[in-house]
Amino acid sequence: MLGIINSCCCLGMDTNLVRVEVDVSPGLPSFTIVGLPDPAVRESTERVRGAIRNAGFEFPLKRITVNLAPADLRKEGSLFDLPIAVGILAATEQVSREKVAQYIFVGELSLDGTVCPVPGILLMAGNIVRESAGSTLIVPLSNLEEASLVQNISVLGGSNLGEIISFLRGEGSLHEGISDFAVEKMNTLAKTVSNGYPDFADVKGQEKVKRALEIAAAGGHNVLLIGPPGTGKTLLARRLPSIMPPLTWEEALEVTKIYSVAGLLPKDSPLITTRPFRAPHHTASVASIIGGGRIPHPGEVSFASHGILFLDELPEFNRDVLEALRQPLEEKVVTVSRAAGSFTYPANFTFVGAMNPCPCGYLGDPKRECTCTPHQAQRYRNRISGPILDRIDLHVEVPRMELKELAQSKQGEPSSEIRKRVIKAREIQRERYQDEGITQNSDMHNKQIKKYCKLNKESQDLLYNVFHKLNLSMRAFDRILKVARTIADLDASEQIKSIHLAEAVQYRLFDRPLDTGA
Repeated sequence: MLGIINSCCCLGMDTNLVRVEVDVSPGLPSFTIVGLPDPAVRESTERVRGAIRNAGFEFPLKRITVNLAPADLRKEGSLFDLPIAVGILAATEQVSREKVAQYIFVGELSLDGTVCPVPGILLMAGNIVRESAGSTLIVPLSNLEEASLVQNISVLGGSNLGEIISFLRGEGSLHEGISDFAVEKMNTLAKTVSNGYPDFADVKGQEKVKRALEIAAAGGHNVLLIGPPGTGKTLLARRLPSIMPPLTWEEALEVTKIYSVAGLLPKDSPLITTRPFRAPHHTASVASIIGGGRIPHPGEVSFASHGILFLDELPEFNRDVLEALRQPLEEKVVTVSRAAGSFTYPANFTFVGAMNPCPCGYLGDPKRECTCTPHQAQRYRNRISGPILDRIDLHVEVPRMELKELAQSKQGEPSSEIRKRVIKAREIQRERYQDEGITQNSDMHNKQIKKYCKLNKESQDLLYNVFHKLNLSMRAFDRILKVARTIADLDASEQIKSIHLAEAVQYRLFDRPLDTGA
């Protein structure tokens, strides 16, 4: 007898429908799975056998063949346990084959028949709405809230195999998707602020650096902090999320899908409501930062989407890691190619780097003498290549503060006040670009820069003089215009004025000749 069950799986950020075909025929007892299964799928034979028996159903002592179609699509994970078990019961007429054909099944089984949660449910539920309109998705009860985030989909949750089979026999019921759950989460999201992050009120002084970080948050600009050890580079960077605007619903769903696919979604929340802050160690590999594996999984650049990727001690990172950042910094996506296929993940993050000015860390420090030669200092800076520096909008010096200055400084401005200005600037940008397919100044392309960054004669002369004096690249030229546009938005100015442009130019520290103090 043959049982056919509908299921699905994730490959990268795409979802594919999978037809689970189960044939139970006379012969020596065996259990074979074909259709490019990975080890986790092949091991489901033991989980399914134990789950069926312990749930009180009959496991056939016959020749069982399971085909996961399409056969040329790689299958990985334990999410096919439930559809295989239901397929066996349908093939042996312990449940109606016509009834099971109305549903799409996803779930892992434990040996006692419990249906365990699986990663990627949100992505699968969202794509099923598009590909199989009208289908009902049956998922583990632990994944029900996550699947309920997708509107206009019928979803049911079961806690164990016996409960699901009883429902298919018409003898019981399953938990239904929570109505208006997405609307409830949208309302919660609108009130969410980054309360979990440190506040700028704790930081005294460093007003110029705070201003640069405010500009970075307002326009989504990448920023590099340069200064001696102990000046507060990391302290300031870790407070940047506290002034970022709340996630929009679309941004929150995209971030949640990434974490769901990777199996990193918090158990206590089916939706990521705050902007991510990722700070990998400088010993991290290319695969962990960009994404990789035999079948590529997302990396830190994807986990930081719509949030911040912070690389402390930037020159200490492997050069291959830094050079691999070129594509995501420019294109806001990352494409990882392996023998199993090519996978594209979102990588729309704000980059923040921190570094010392030289190997000893004290170049330009008024209190401690630098022991590095000019050649050593330049070689240290050269660990950050020109193309990477070109993609960083703001190069900000973080100077050492005197104890006297710290004692006299008032408490810093709270993050809540800075955030208000950032949100206002973002609203101006969102309205400006509503027909352009972007939401912030850092995403502008050449055509949009020409349209929205027009300069008067005075500003043009200033920018052209800077361009020739510093020998800027065209990319650096465009990024100065983007930063100037953000500064103008913070001033609620429709026109980019020379004062806005002058402030943007001063944030190009690495475009100036190296001052060794000699």
